[in-house]
Amino acid sequence: MPSNRYGLILAGGRGTRFWPRSRRARAKQVLNFFGERTLIQETVTRLAPVLPPENIWILTNELLRPEIVKQLPEVPKKQILAEPCQRNTAPAIGLMAHLLNELDPEATMGVFPADHIITKPSRYVRLLRPAFKAAEQGRIVVLGIQPRWAETGYGYIEFGKGVQPGLGIPLDVLAFREKPDLSTARKFVHAGRFYWNAGMFFWKTSVLLDALRQHLPKTATLLASIPAVTSRGFSTALAKTFPMCENISIDYAVLEKADNVVGLAADDIGWNDVGSFNAVYELHADKPGANIAQREILTLDSTGNYVDAGEGKLVALLGVKDLVVVDTPDALLIADRARAQQVGDIVKMLEKQQRDELL
Repeated sequence: MPSNRYGLILAGGRGTRFWPRSRRARAKQVLNFFGERTLIQETVTRLAPVLPPENIWILTNELLRPEIVKQLPEVPKKQILAEPCQRNTAPAIGLMAHLLNELDPEATMGVFPADHIITKPSRYVRLLRPAFKAAEQGRIVVLGIQPRWAETGYGYIEFGKGVQPGLGIPLDVLAFREKPDLSTARKFVHAGRFYWNAGMFFWKTSVLLDALRQHLPKTATLLASIPAVTSRGFSTALAKTFPMCENISIDYAVLEKADNVVGLAADDIGWNDVGSFNAVYELHADKPGANIAQREILTLDSTGNYVDAGEGKLVALLGVKDLVVVDTPDALLIADRARAQQVGDIVKMLEKQQRDELL
């Protein structure tokens, strides 16, 4: 494996749509929805063929860092960093590009979400290698996922005509499209050249830092003032400087403005961003109307339900359909499965009520 290739796993999200299981100190990425291993553990494992653990860096927050350190003993502890506050993806990725560039001026960095799943990892790995190679040639590289339905919750990457997915060939990106309405999403899928933006990017750290200096100069200057991660003053400088960075995504800050962006079109790699309890249900369900449970349940005249209750508790369902039932020691969620995306609104209500003990 080329030693100048590094991976940044972004692991600072709260996963509010998975409340009450996901909390500030134990968020979605450190939970296990698909067996014994957590989402972040699976992320590190599937990167292993191209990125050894010593080349993995993780950016999270102070509350989650202890749990991530515990779950990932193979990743050097000093490479699991905590943001002092959330400032969106441009400052986060820019920070790591700056720190890696200080350690290795020839570094090429891949950026990966901590909380997605990919059920066909061998196909995925076959795309990672050409993605890194294209980035090493000075390009900004994005990974597009071939859409399986008309999704309104994702942004889209627009390629030119004649896209052939899965070949690992860099393609010119014509545009990044905002999350569309349903009618537009259907047109995108029918056209065959619009791919889901999965939030996976590749670039030389020097190339990204140049782009930030051009398109986001204030934040670039602030990040450049932070000393090396190995220096004694790093933590103090990070805590003082990072909150002053602009709150903006890397998509808006760089990708939509840069002129050296290419994309790789993925075929079916089994990607899912696991965005809600309904997504977990659909990934588990092997037939329409199946009841899915993480523990023991008893059902009578009940279909399409997802149940996640604590150990030692039987959940009995009678005459109900398409529900989400999630039981924790201090909170119980019962929701219409079709409205699972709105669970985050409950978290907003709890925040407004200052119910910090439930967050």
